[in-house]
Amino acid sequence: MPEGRLLIGNRRYSSWSMRGWLAVQLAELDVEVTVIPITRPGPTPAIRDISPNGLVPYLEHRNVRTWESLAICEYCAEQAPAIWPRAPVARGYARSIAAEMHAGFRDLRQSMCMNLGRDFAGRGRTPGSLADIARIEASWAETRQRFGGNGPYLFGEDFTAADAMYAPVVTRFLTWKPELTPETHAYCRAVRDHPLVAAWYAAAAMEPVEWLLAEYETPV
Repeated sequence: MPEGRLLIGNRRYSSWSMRGWLAVQLAELDVEVTVIPITRPGPTPAIRDISPNGLVPYLEHRNVRTWESLAICEYCAEQAPAIWPRAPVARGYARSIAAEMHAGFRDLRQSMCMNLGRDFAGRGRTPGSLADIARIEASWAETRQRFGGNGPYLFGEDFTAADAMYAPVVTRFLTWKPELTPETHAYCRAVRDHPLVAAWYAAAAMEPVEWLLAEYETPV
């Protein structure tokens, strides 16, 4: 019998769900995953009735209730500390860039929504989204230069909670195809090829057509 449940929204669209799900998988928590399709206008009633903040992801594990993706990452790290880098300096750095992702990059998120099934190449390039992309590329480059070594991910060989926090950004880059450096492209390929990310994409492709939402399929 599972030790809890993880509530998520559409895999095709829900970037925050992806972050929480990746953290739970990295920590190997024994939970049942429940997908509740997002409805518009929000909030989605079926999610609001369960999740304390009315949003996804929402985790229940061993009678502990946790919501917000970064909080779920930290809870998962209590169960499996290795999902953050082991070295204190790298771990502090990873938590900082993860928190920056959680709190920032609003223009990118608004101009380039997450959609795993479409190609919006060349669109969404507002001044704000381009500024966010420039900051993300600089952050990834500095992180990999300092901590990446010869590994493909931000902190080397291991796919960490920091990579989980930025995985939805990778999906946006693959969908919207902004101009990126060769180093950014290489990191995006590594994240997309990770087995957990591949599994998320595969599950998203199996979602019923009735779950499609016009605002994500035909963004302004």
